[in-house]
Amino acid sequence: MRKFLSRYKIFLITFGTLCVVIMWSIYTLLKPDKKLAIYQPDMVNNELVDTTMQYVRKYHKIADFKLVNQNGDTITNVNYEDKIYVADFFFTTCMTICPIMTDHMVKIQERIKNDPDVFLLSHTVMPRIDTVAQLKRYAEEKGVIDSKWNLVTGNKKQIYDLARKSYLAAKSEGDGGKYDMVHTENFVLVDKDRQIRGFYDGTNAEAIEELMEDLKILKREYEE
Repeated sequence: MRKFLSRYKIFLITFGTLCVVIMWSIYTLLKPDKKLAIYQPDMVNNELVDTTMQYVRKYHKIADFKLVNQNGDTITNVNYEDKIYVADFFFTTCMTICPIMTDHMVKIQERIKNDPDVFLLSHTVMPRIDTVAQLKRYAEEKGVIDSKWNLVTGNKKQIYDLARKSYLAAKSEGDGGKYDMVHTENFVLVDKDRQIRGFYDGTNAEAIEELMEDLKILKREYEE
């Protein structure tokens, strides 16, 4: 047996390696490509969803919007038509999670700045404080690229409705009339059809890497 193994050692190693390569190739060919989920309101924690939307199970899309960015320009859903984008909610004077979220959004901006299909959209939850001038100062301080990333303000009810009825990313303070909300750390990945394809912890570096990987997967959907 030893003589046999010695004589055919190279052949056996080569044959074994070839078998592994063939099996891996077959597995790769047969393995279906990963697809991102399409999130519906009934799939999300009820705390983050308006009561009128909590039982919606299909056809959910980001609603039309009309807001103003850091340059005083009107930004609507048309600006993001046929685009993939990452959205979040913040306010410029936040001293807890917002600075970390913004730093991570800056890193995402650096990685997608030359990608014509991917953009960023940050909504202030305190439009009374975050005027156009304040957003402009904040954008300059953080290195926002105007052509890639809009920081938007506007009517508080519209922002509240977007946060809780469209992006499913904020908690209501439940005061019944002022549309106060508590934004979360969530970054929301939105596809070209205005559907939610992922939620990511904007304060977690590992979650940001997951978001970047999911971006690649989502882009492949439009290449098929």
